[in-house]
Amino acid sequence: MTLVHSIDYKKLGLSCAVSLGVGALSGIVSAFGMDSFEQAAKPPLTPPSWLFPIVWTILFLLMGISSYLVYTAYDKDHDLRNAALTVYAAQLVVNFFWPIIFFNLSAYLLAFIWIVLLLILTVVMFRLFKRVNELSAYLQIPYIIWVSFATYLTFGVFVMN
Repeated sequence: MTLVHSIDYKKLGLSCAVSLGVGALSGIVSAFGMDSFEQAAKPPLTPPSWLFPIVWTILFLLMGISSYLVYTAYDKDHDLRNAALTVYAAQLVVNFFWPIIFFNLSAYLLAFIWIVLLLILTVVMFRLFKRVNELSAYLQIPYIIWVSFATYLTFGVFVMN
């Protein structure tokens, strides 16, 4: 079995478009709540607002590449691949709603609980991706780190407000 396979650019493009589209749509919808966030007390280490869309764009792009690698992986265990992609889709849905809960609703306790769910799904996704395609899992390490950091920030905003 070879580790390198030919790239199906249509599938790669679609995979990236789905993840980036989810992120972009969530960003557009949650942009209306940014004013209340700017007024909220924030914990130490909160990055400047301009950094968030840059980081999230990179992470959604890595998610798209990872999902492509899982989707196109040669694997006799289709159930494992399907489970990995199902958890991926579930975490995308949870990820989509987190900024709406946090920014638009300013429901900081619910946002904290929601992001803990996102973190759990992200770790489960990592583990399943690793069983299908190791590279796809390693591309998710920055995402896990960022969601962990976002969990700290969410908890801090909840406690301080």
